[in-house]
Amino acid sequence: MRLIPAIDLKSGRTVRLLRGDFDAETRYSAEPRELLARYRGFGADWLHVVDLDGARDGSGTNRAIIADLAAQKSMNLQVGGGLRDGAALTQMLGLGVARVVVGSAAVTQVDQVREWLGDFGPDRVVLAFDVRIDATGTPCVAIHGWREQSQMSLWTAVDNFAAFGLAHVLCTDVSRDGALTGPNVDLYAEAVQRFPTIEWQASGGIRDARDLHALAQVGARAAISGKALLENLIPLEELQPFLPNA
Repeated sequence: MRLIPAIDLKSGRTVRLLRGDFDAETRYSAEPRELLARYRGFGADWLHVVDLDGARDGSGTNRAIIADLAAQKSMNLQVGGGLRDGAALTQMLGLGVARVVVGSAAVTQVDQVREWLGDFGPDRVVLAFDVRIDATGTPCVAIHGWREQSQMSLWTAVDNFAAFGLAHVLCTDVSRDGALTGPNVDLYAEAVQRFPTIEWQASGGIRDARDLHALAQVGARAAISGKALLENLIPLEELQPFLPNA
């Protein structure tokens, strides 16, 4: 399993939200380029970047920062946030981003996203499903920067694309995101069991190396970590088994 560090951008600053709440943000002084260099030094080969302003209102406030990070050409960038039409995907890939992350559109524009998987190739498109677990234990997808809760289950959302070459899915348990409460290991175990050919990326709640080992054990192919890495909560030597260039 690969560890992918995450940077969330809001109004040009590095931040982390608590459980997806835009009013519960923590700001960090580290500049995005500084963080890229730090994580590259750790041995990471991918960086996950989220444009929170884009996710919330479609603005391009952070586009210049993303372009600068991609221009470093020292890590593969996976970028999401507000990518809701083909032109936005084309522009982002044109900046040198290796993979684009499509979130809300994968629920609201299913036919269009199926076309994107064909047009851009399944290795260049990650579908991101942010979920909240309902009273029956079903993971249901939240959209538009987590502000709207749909009734669509994660399993239905993924199945909509299973026959169209879908290769990468990033799944975040919103209730755990930024909370350092541990990942929802059972969720990812079920995801891998249901869709074993998909490369699942687990996000939300990672706090220590034991969490990374637990995710690896159930078959997650990647783990996204933001807060734990930003706050240096995990010793580097414990991260190394999950960093390809360590």
